[in-house]
Amino acid sequence: MIVYKSFHWHNIGVFLFFAGFYLAGLPSGLAQHAQLQGKVTDRAHEAISNATVQLLNSNLATSTDEQGNFVFEQVSHGTHILRVSALGYATENHTILVDGDAAAAIQLTNMENRLDEAIVTAHKMESDPHDIPASLSVVSAKEVEQQYIWNIMDATAVIPNLNIANPGDNRNVASIRGITTTSYNQAVATYVDGVNQFGLDTYIPYLQDVERIEVLRGPQGTLYGRNAMAGVINIITKQPTNNVSGLAEVNFGNHGQQRYLLGVRTPVVKDKLFFGASGMFNGLDGFYTNDFDGSHYDKQHTVFGNYYLKYLLNTQWAMTLNFKHVSNRNGGAFSLIMGMDDAFGNPFHLNQNAKTTMADESRNVSLAINHFGNALNFSSQTAFQSNYRYYQDPIDGDFSPLDAISIVNDYGKNWNNVKVFTQEFKVSSAPSKDALINWTAGAFLFHQDAPTKQGTYFGADAGMMGEGTPTYATSILTNSATNQGAAIFGQIGFRFEGGWELQAGLRYDYEHAQLNALGEFQPDGGDVMVVQPDTAASANFNALTPSVSVKYAFDATHHIYGSYARGFRAGGISQLSSDPSEASLRPFDPEYSNNIEVGSKNVLLDQRLQLNLAVFYSRVNDAQVPTLVLPDAITVTQNTGRMESMGGELEATARVARHLSLWGNVAFTHARYLDLNTVGEGGNVQLEGNRPVFTPDWTAFLGGQYTIPLAKRQQFQVGVYGKFVGQQYFTVENTLGQAAYSLLNVNIGYSLLGYEIIFWGQNLADKRYIDYAYDFGFAAVHMGRPATYGLTLRKRFG
Repeated sequence: MIVYKSFHWHNIGVFLFFAGFYLAGLPSGLAQHAQLQGKVTDRAHEAISNATVQLLNSNLATSTDEQGNFVFEQVSHGTHILRVSALGYATENHTILVDGDAAAAIQLTNMENRLDEAIVTAHKMESDPHDIPASLSVVSAKEVEQQYIWNIMDATAVIPNLNIANPGDNRNVASIRGITTTSYNQAVATYVDGVNQFGLDTYIPYLQDVERIEVLRGPQGTLYGRNAMAGVINIITKQPTNNVSGLAEVNFGNHGQQRYLLGVRTPVVKDKLFFGASGMFNGLDGFYTNDFDGSHYDKQHTVFGNYYLKYLLNTQWAMTLNFKHVSNRNGGAFSLIMGMDDAFGNPFHLNQNAKTTMADESRNVSLAINHFGNALNFSSQTAFQSNYRYYQDPIDGDFSPLDAISIVNDYGKNWNNVKVFTQEFKVSSAPSKDALINWTAGAFLFHQDAPTKQGTYFGADAGMMGEGTPTYATSILTNSATNQGAAIFGQIGFRFEGGWELQAGLRYDYEHAQLNALGEFQPDGGDVMVVQPDTAASANFNALTPSVSVKYAFDATHHIYGSYARGFRAGGISQLSSDPSEASLRPFDPEYSNNIEVGSKNVLLDQRLQLNLAVFYSRVNDAQVPTLVLPDAITVTQNTGRMESMGGELEATARVARHLSLWGNVAFTHARYLDLNTVGEGGNVQLEGNRPVFTPDWTAFLGGQYTIPLAKRQQFQVGVYGKFVGQQYFTVENTLGQAAYSLLNVNIGYSLLGYEIIFWGQNLADKRYIDYAYDFGFAAVHMGRPATYGLTLRKRFG
């Protein structure tokens, strides 16, 4: 059955692939082309050489010569957007009409007097974020560097209503507007260079050589599909161009922090073949001390590589091959302190007898084929991801010095090795600002294999955990999951007279899940006994997710919008557990939401101030609520709740004075369960009115970067950034939580001729707070990072 489905979907994919090629090529002979030339100068009309000029949604990009001139041949007729950037100047987007040979005169403003104009691919084409009728935040490459966002979880509160937690094993749990990840089905979809980070296993959270981070808040099901119920995080890394460029960076800090980064991008054959590569090593002695033997508990190091090969067949066709790999060794994957009193009274000290290293190997390879047609665009994104994660020795399962429970999962590479194949095809109308209708249509396919095998070992002290607990034996659970699915989607937009725009979309997703499970028991030195025979379950799920939005533009700088979208999170089958009270292989349904949003986007004071405001309301049905099953340390999920979430967000970016940039936001979320039945010690418990987990009621951010120019291309800079994260809970019972807290981050730097030296500090007030917590009948607490500080040496070239 599985082979048949895979073959059938493959045929669909092949058909769509060649159909896309055919459609993309149809209008080529009908279109008219022209030459576009231009000159880039400053406000004093002095030529700017080596400025980068890019024609958005095309393969056309070049640099200006010594006189500031540039030329594009074979530009199709229509309205296009030129993106122009140069060192020391604010990046600008310019709308150009081409209906014959055309010339453009572009004047750039010094960066200290104007904000950069952003560009995003949030709607899967290059656009101005101001034109998109949705809550959208962009963190630029400069801001990523200045704020030391090394892991996507560092963007917490930098983005309104975004909260990301980590239990210690580097699998981020993200929440937006009260919709949170509570299982392996994420609530926030993350894409890196167009590739869906399909699940928490294959997720790459590390950031290096980043061009920008885009965060869409609210459901994005039409274009992104499954598990984009709360929103989407798009991470775009720097791409190779005709210019040779790169970066070398060295970081040293307390707690044994070492981070080395090297990146280079270069043409191999000018205008045809380009290569890019970046590598990162990050090492840390850890924050925790294991009082069992006085050692560092969470010592770890990570190696991350990202490699590009891009080939331009001509001005319309491009192929990009990308390979990413991550190797992580974590000496304390679950650094948990037992009890709230100990967590705050004796922070970063734990006591565990079973010590191990978690080995984590991820691979991600993708091939993108893009055609930029005269009337139609076509794209194909093919990706394969894998993650092999295991403990080199048994890991402590009771989080204590007792020889009671430990977890074993090193059963060879055939187990705990997740593999995912994804394929997306998309055909769209060629973007044009003067087009009255624009549209996108496509299909998405995936196949996932997740074979897991895990043993729970009961040692000499296991009897202390409860009457009847075995000793010197291992309970082995095998769960082999296979998921596959297909989706078709479409979106169409209309522009009307007087500044009105209407956009509507629809997506249909289908998934087939299958799980084969086996429960075994093996005494030390004895034979393996089957206690839960090999059994299987399967389930089918489907979802229809419509969306509609209306936008009104008062003028080019003041827009308002309203939208409705339905979100969904995929269903699944709960893994087999050793708890006989849990129904084996129980399917759970998709989770749905209905969402309304109203907002405005404004650019003020001649591009010196951007101000965005949004209010939202979400209603969630069939809420997926997980239950942690011990000692197996797995979760089973049920659809047991309904929830609503409402709130508002205000976001501002300003160049308030020469050389001073400010960023700020404040966001509020009021999220409550309308109905939530869970099982307690005395039977069913109704938790109506409780708040969802990992949902701060408030988030806020305020940052400023001040640059002081000095003689001979030198400058001095100071950055101060403050985060505020409101009260939140870690259990649906709302018995375990964290009060509101604030963090202070600072950087002070000096630069000369592309060389930089920066002193930095994170959480300088050394605030103690809980980042993640479990309820094992007692609190198991993972602390947020303490004060960290260090030195950065950086050299840019190109």
